[in-house]
Amino acid sequence: MATMVDVARRAGVSTATVSHVLNATRTVLPETRRAVLDAIEELGYTHNTLARSLVTSRTRSIGLAVSAISNPYFTEILQGVESRALEHGYSLLIADPHDDPAHEREVARLLHERRVDGLIVAPSAEPSGLVEYVRSRAVPTVFLDRIVDGPFDQVCAAGGEQVDTLVRHLADLGHRRIGLIAGLPGLSTTSERITGYRTGLAGAGLAYRDDLVASGHSEAGAAERATRALLAVPAPPTALVTANNAMTIGALRALRDLGLRVPEDLALVCFDDFSWADLFSPRLTAVAQPSREIGETAVRLLLERLATPGAPPRTVRLPCTLIHRTSCGCPDVPRPRPAAPPSPSPSPSSPVSTISPVTPYATEKGTMS
Repeated sequence: MATMVDVARRAGVSTATVSHVLNATRTVLPETRRAVLDAIEELGYTHNTLARSLVTSRTRSIGLAVSAISNPYFTEILQGVESRALEHGYSLLIADPHDDPAHEREVARLLHERRVDGLIVAPSAEPSGLVEYVRSRAVPTVFLDRIVDGPFDQVCAAGGEQVDTLVRHLADLGHRRIGLIAGLPGLSTTSERITGYRTGLAGAGLAYRDDLVASGHSEAGAAERATRALLAVPAPPTALVTANNAMTIGALRALRDLGLRVPEDLALVCFDDFSWADLFSPRLTAVAQPSREIGETAVRLLLERLATPGAPPRTVRLPCTLIHRTSCGCPDVPRPRPAAPPSPSPSPSSPVSTISPVTPYATEKGTMS
């Protein structure tokens, strides 16, 4: 069986350099790293991570607890966590707490018992059991997407101000009754987006109305029912803001079943962009969260916490991007078309033809007026 000494000899480096490559403990020149990895492959060397963990009390593993992993938003977060973890030589243990407070605490316990070096968690609406567990046992933990009270490292999108912008934009288009399909009560994201909604109304000189806000509980089925309820009030909304991608799907189903057209009968804007938002007719005006960057930042914060346990906790808020399309009622902006390939130079014997230049189109992404 090949040893680390064999790998070092084959790659022409020291055993310390091989260790740095395997454990990501120091930056190694790309060509040196490549030589070590090639030697490992040629010799069939297997790194004994179990033996190393017994010596260092570290397993180079991270526990990730995120609900609704099938949601494209959380899938992109997972991709960001995984890519950055692998880059630093860490593996992932993944669990779905199903946004259930009791199950969430149990998931944290199980991951902790598997000796992960730290946890990355998207907390539920009632995370007190989880928070008590990781705090009492000093488990290095980063919370993502949703904020909790306490001295923890956290990363999320700065979304409230973008909901404010969406509401003001709808008001600028002439809407005076703007509804909101809000998320699951208790989540920090729900509270922040409701605050943004109310701020947007106030900035546009519009009064807040309880009957124009309904909870979609952050999922499609409840959002479909909430949309029907909002449209059944005596003075229903003429425009609607949905607070996440799943609730947007539910709202669209309700509007389809009611025979209402967007934006002719009801303007619609949404929080969370997703890959097929551009395929709807009309195309959805949406706020895009930096989901992959949220995952990458969570890993960075956790690794920095492991390196400096006594450092002050940090909360990082990443900016969102407004993607202006047509479901709000604004005119369509054609998407860019590829430039025509250059014409070949004519030969003396061939007729000369003239190709008109292609006029570039404006991009769909822009600042809302």
